[in-house]
Amino acid sequence: MTISRTVAYAFALATALGSRAADFAIHDGDRVVFLGDSITEQRLYTTFVEAYTLTRHPSWNLSFRNVGWGGDTSWLRQRAHPDEGRLFAAQGAALDKMVEDSVARGLGRDVLPLKPTFVTVKFGMNDHSYKAFDTNIFRAYVRSQTEIAKDLSGAGARVAFLTPQPIEDRRPDPDKDVKNQSLRQFSDGLKGVAEKGHAMFVDQFAPYMDVMLAERAKDPKAFIGGGDAVHPGPAGQTIMAWAVLKGLGATAAVSKADIDVASKTAKGESCKVENLVVKDGTIAFDRTDEALPMPIDARAVASLKIAPILEDLSQYGLRVSGLAAGNYQISIDGEAAAKATAAELASGVNLSNADGAVTKQAREVLALVFHKNDLYFDRWRNVQLHSFPKWANGPEVEGKRNAETARIDAEIAVEEGKINAARQPRKHHFEVAPATP
Repeated sequence: MTISRTVAYAFALATALGSRAADFAIHDGDRVVFLGDSITEQRLYTTFVEAYTLTRHPSWNLSFRNVGWGGDTSWLRQRAHPDEGRLFAAQGAALDKMVEDSVARGLGRDVLPLKPTFVTVKFGMNDHSYKAFDTNIFRAYVRSQTEIAKDLSGAGARVAFLTPQPIEDRRPDPDKDVKNQSLRQFSDGLKGVAEKGHAMFVDQFAPYMDVMLAERAKDPKAFIGGGDAVHPGPAGQTIMAWAVLKGLGATAAVSKADIDVASKTAKGESCKVENLVVKDGTIAFDRTDEALPMPIDARAVASLKIAPILEDLSQYGLRVSGLAAGNYQISIDGEAAAKATAAELASGVNLSNADGAVTKQAREVLALVFHKNDLYFDRWRNVQLHSFPKWANGPEVEGKRNAETARIDAEIAVEEGKINAARQPRKHHFEVAPATP
C-alpha cells in the first residue's frame, strides 16, 4: 500500500480519542438487534457496523443479532401478513388497530425475545412500493414506525431509525427518479416519527445520494454499489455503514504513535509504544494498541476511493518527525505495510487498511462476525421458524427442533468467544526504513 496523501489528523485525533465512547449510540453491555428488510437480511452493512463496534471497543460486552427479512415493511408484512388493501384504506381507529396487531405480532416473535437494549430499524424500500409518492401508503408507514418505536421503547430498548439508501438505477440523474423522490419523502417523514418517539434518526439516503451523484458527474454510467439497484454489494453497503455509523455518533480515532527521531523519543495516544531503536536512518519500535482499525471487507476497497470512510471512521495514525528526505517503507511484523515520504510521515499517515498484521487481525474479526451471523440466520429462519406440514407436527418434531436450536446456540457461543479473543490488542513490531529504489 502506498500512502497517496497525508492525513491532517493531529488535532482531530487527539480530541476524538477522548470522546470515542461518549457520543456513540451503542454502549457497553448492549444487546443490539438489526430490524429491516432484504437489505438488512444481506448481513453486510449490519456486519460492518458490528465489526466496527467490536474492534473499536474490545473490552465491551456486546451481542448482535440480525432479524432482517426480504420483502418486509414497517408494518411487518412478512411476519404478520396484514391485508394491505385494507391497511392502506384505513384511517383513525381502524388503522391503529391493524398496525398495533401487526407490529405486536412481528416484534413479539422476532425481536422482543432477544431482550434488545438497542434496535436499528431500517424500512422504507418496500414500503414505498417502488413508485411515486402515495399518501395512503405513507400514512400506514408513519403509523407503523410510530408503533415500532412505542413497542420497543416500552420493552426498554433504545431505537435508531435508519432511512433507506437511494435506488441506484443506471441513469445520470438518480435524484430525479420518482422512486427516489418518494423515498426522500418517506425518509423526511421518518425524521418526524423519530422526534416524536424520542428515537435516533439516521439519514443514510442523503450521503449515499451525494456520493452517487458525485460519481455520476464523472461518469454517467458509474455504479458505486455493486449488487443491483436495490441491494448494494459490499462496496455500496460499506458506504451505507459509513453513513449509519456517523449517524450513530461513531468517531474516527483509533490510536496514534508519535516518534521524534532527533530526540529518540516516542509517545502514544491510545497505544503503548516501547523498545524504540533509531539506527542508520531506520526506526523500529513495538506498538500495542487499545483498539483495532475498522475492518474493511476486501471486496469493498473500491468504496474507500469515493467516500471518506477511513477519514471519518478509522484513523490509525503514525507520525515520524526528523527523518531525512526521501521515501520510506513501513513494515509491521516484518511484512511490508505501506510506503510514505519523509514529509508525509512528518505530517502523519493513516495506516488503516494498510497491508500487514494489523489489517489481517481486523479482517479476521470481520470473517468471524460474518460466520456467526450466518449461524444465527440459519438458527432463526431454518430451525426456529421452519414450518412442518400438519401431518409431521408432534412432540418428536419439536424435540428435534429444540435440540437443533440448542446445538446452534452453543456453536454461536463458541464463535462469539473466538470473536472476543480475536479483537483483543496484540503487540506488533514496526519498522520505518529507507525504501529501496
